[in-house]
This record gives sequence, structure tokens and C-alpha cells, in this order.
Amino acid sequence: MLEAMNALSSSGPQERLTVVVMGVSGSGKSTLATGIASALSLDSLDGDALHLPQSVSKMAAGIPLADADRWPWLDRIAAKLADADEYPLGLVVACSALKRSYRDRLRRATSGLRFVFLDGPPALIASRLGGRSGHFMPSALLESQLQALERPGRDEPDVLHLSIESSVDSLIRRAAQALKEGPVVR
Repeated sequence: MLEAMNALSSSGPQERLTVVVMGVSGSGKSTLATGIASALSLDSLDGDALHLPQSVSKMAAGIPLADADRWPWLDRIAAKLADADEYPLGLVVACSALKRSYRDRLRRATSGLRFVFLDGPPALIASRLGGRSGHFMPSALLESQLQALERPGRDEPDVLHLSIESSVDSLIRRAAQALKEGPVVR
């Protein structure tokens, strides 16, 4: 654990590192969140595990979630991100965080929250979703997610943009290094 603390900060007291790996379904959020957490010796959590059963049923039936469905879910994720007792070094969460208002709600939960945005061509994402099994999110909902997505802009300097066209190992290395170095500066 001491090595992780030293790796994250070379000077001053250790601050918790909280990260949301975001993007549409099929972009690789869960895989990257787990890999980044492992690289940084942090815990990880898949935000999908915090959906209510009713929300999972809606999505499994091909019905997109409305904001009213998402607010309580985002609040549960925010509570996990802010929980310094359970996650003293920090936490990496996989969460779509498609809209700016969602990201802002998460930002209010914990100071210094960072985002890793996984972006890529819709055709690549669709092919990944088509080959995925055992997940409640059907590929039919990809279009609704792409329509809802508000890509982070330059006014969100706490977001690291990564293209999913790179290998998983490369994305994990790049994200872990950038997160170790500190806030994103554009």
C-alpha cells in the first residue's frame, strides 16, 4: 500500500484518487476501470452493480433510462466515490456519465474527481456490443446512448480523452501514467 501512495504522489501528503471511467456501453469502461485500478493499487467498482433491479429490467427490455432513473443511481455512485472510510486511497468506477450534468453531480461528491473518457467509432463499439454476452444492456440501446452522450469539452479539464482504437494494455498504461501525473491540463 505504501508503494501505491508513493507512486501516486512524489511530494506532499497523499490525497485520495477518485476516477470515473466513462463512455457509452461497449466502450470498455469495466475492463479499463479494473485495469487502471490494478495499475494504481486502488479498488474498482462497476457502476452497473448499483443499478436498481427495475432499471436493469428496463434496459434489458431495450428501454433507455430517463434522467429520473439515473439520478438515484448516480447518487449511489457518488456516495461510493466519497467514502474515504471504505476506500481510503481512492476508487476507480466504471460509469457511463454520458451527460455533463451527470459528471457535475459526481464532481460534487468528491473533490479532485478525475474522468477517463473512452471514445471511438460507433461501428467499432457496435461490433463489440454484438460480440458481448451475459450483459443486460442490449446493443439496440447503443444509438440512444450515442444520442445522449455529451462529449466532454475543453471546459472540463479533469477529463482524459482516450481512443478505444488502441490496445487495452496501452490504454491502461496511458491512463495510469496520466492519473499519476496529476490533473489534465489542455
